[in-house]
Amino acid sequence: MKHKPKLGQNFLVDDHARHAIVDALGDLSQRTVLEIGPGHGAITDILATRCHRLIALELDSSLAAELRFRFREQPHVEIHEGDVLKADLRALIPAGETADVVGNLPYYITSDILLRLFAAGSAGALTRGVLMMQREVADRVAAAPGVRDYGLLSATAQMNAQVDNLFTLPPSAFSPPPEVYSTVLRLHFAPRFVELGVDVAGFDLFLKRCFAQKRKTLHNNLRAAGYTPEQLAAAWPTEMPSQARAESLGLEPMAALYRWLAQPQIG
Repeated sequence: MKHKPKLGQNFLVDDHARHAIVDALGDLSQRTVLEIGPGHGAITDILATRCHRLIALELDSSLAAELRFRFREQPHVEIHEGDVLKADLRALIPAGETADVVGNLPYYITSDILLRLFAAGSAGALTRGVLMMQREVADRVAAAPGVRDYGLLSATAQMNAQVDNLFTLPPSAFSPPPEVYSTVLRLHFAPRFVELGVDVAGFDLFLKRCFAQKRKTLHNNLRAAGYTPEQLAAAWPTEMPSQARAESLGLEPMAALYRWLAQPQIG
């Protein structure tokens, strides 16, 4: 298998793993599936036999051509050549349908791809996802408040989806072997913005400010973002320690603080 390092290509060759990834999506007989970076088709081959419609998005033109030829007699399989960070994911999915998403995400752009998927999930285009990524990134996505790995990526992911850590694969499951372990996560896209009474753009920006500098307290990060001591004192929940850091707090108290600070200030 030819490998193009600049594309972050490490092809899955573990047969058990590729079946386990597809199995994690459940019954696909009536579902549309969006596959990101199908490569040589290790997972595509299985998906094509199980799902109602398969839409594969591949950046490498030679791999896209290879897949088009292989699946040329299967009209329910569509191979698109393109960059997931530039493609309109909702436009790829037929109107009136939702899709599940699967993919081995390139390590160097995992967070960027996740943000694109969360946006599509918020728009109602995606239902479930089974995604493979570098173990350290997966640990951050799935981390709970109060542990070392919890941060902006964790909070953003958990505002947009329910996250399950499924299994981890060694470098030997890929060709060529990467220098890291890979973890498979399952996401159920379920945005919490309405539930927590916050707007998407405003709360996303607020989270970025809260986690701006990990070593600083939440109070100091918000001061640096322009909030006055008086605003923070008035909004600060009595049960929240004054020296709390953002990584120690769940989404509910963060949303409550944001709602108060977002109110028009009188005087």
